[in-house]
Amino acid sequence: MKERKKNGFRRLLIWCRNIFLFLFLSSLLAVVALRFIPVYYTPLMFSRVFEQIREKKEVKLSHKWVPLSQIAQPLVQAVIASEDNLFMEHHGFDFDQIEKALDEAEEGGRMRGASTISQQTAKNVFLWQGKSYLRKGLEVYFTVLIELVWNKERIMEVYLNSIEMGEGIYGAEAVAGEHFGKQAYQLTKSEAALIAATLPNPRTFDSGNPSPYMLRRQQQIMSLMDKIYKVEMGYGSTK
Repeated sequence: MKERKKNGFRRLLIWCRNIFLFLFLSSLLAVVALRFIPVYYTPLMFSRVFEQIREKKEVKLSHKWVPLSQIAQPLVQAVIASEDNLFMEHHGFDFDQIEKALDEAEEGGRMRGASTISQQTAKNVFLWQGKSYLRKGLEVYFTVLIELVWNKERIMEVYLNSIEMGEGIYGAEAVAGEHFGKQAYQLTKSEAALIAATLPNPRTFDSGNPSPYMLRRQQQIMSLMDKIYKVEMGYGSTK
């Protein structure tokens, strides 16, 4: 009887090990593949489509992949200025911002996000939406992977092509066409700042029809862009 239990426990351990190895290798393979392959669809896109169907809304999924060289440099600058001004320096996590967010929450303030562009990219491309310790743990795992396997240019390229930028609108090319009637490489500094101003909640804030708050935020982002980017960054379109 004891021997049977021991063998059953051993088989369980082997099964768990094999599952772990399969998940690890498949996730690593996915990250390596997407280092080179365009990301045409993400879990978030499908999730939003299902929401639209469930709520009996018009189904909308506007997205077109373009390389980073075809995205205006001001948009790169704007999202870094507004979302993650240490993007080029950190290795996936901004621990100072995480600590500040935790301190504010402990003092009774609203818990705010402190996710970097790398973390947002990992979440958008590989994971589901929602808040749980499991999802957050996987977000950390995939953030470490993309920081190791990709470079900063690739992370920015995927981010600007996959981020939600409006109701049913994903990526720079789609929002440039939908809201400004142009291509992503033609976006101006002010338009880029306006798009960046929507990113905390792109389904509430509309870069095509900005509110007074968004216009104020746009000016703040443009001011940050001037302060941070006195020296031209070394990638992306300069148009």
